[in-house]
Amino acid sequence: MPKIFFVTPDNKTTEVDVSGPMTVMQAAIQGDIRGIEAECGGACACATCHVYVDEAFVDRLPPAQEDEEDMLEGVAAERLPNSRLSCQIPVTDALDGLRVRIPDRQF
Repeated sequence: MPKIFFVTPDNKTTEVDVSGPMTVMQAAIQGDIRGIEAECGGACACATCHVYVDEAFVDRLPPAQEDEEDMLEGVAAERLPNSRLSCQIPVTDALDGLRVRIPDRQF
């Protein structure tokens, strides 16, 4: 069962155990993680599940598709090279220990 670590803007870390197929966004909702708004429910249509992926895991992720890249252009917080929409990151065993930092705002 993969574990994901969510780091809030005030540096509090919450660990979520992922059971079953889901995205990082769904794991955040399941774990009641504040700061992942997910207004569109994972349809890649709002950019309110923006996260910064730990550099050690960036190469383990599938590349962002065009629709995700388009949404990342309009994120509320600063877009960084490791910015991703958590609704577009499927959790796999290879992501066990993934750390994602939640930006200071989604709107």
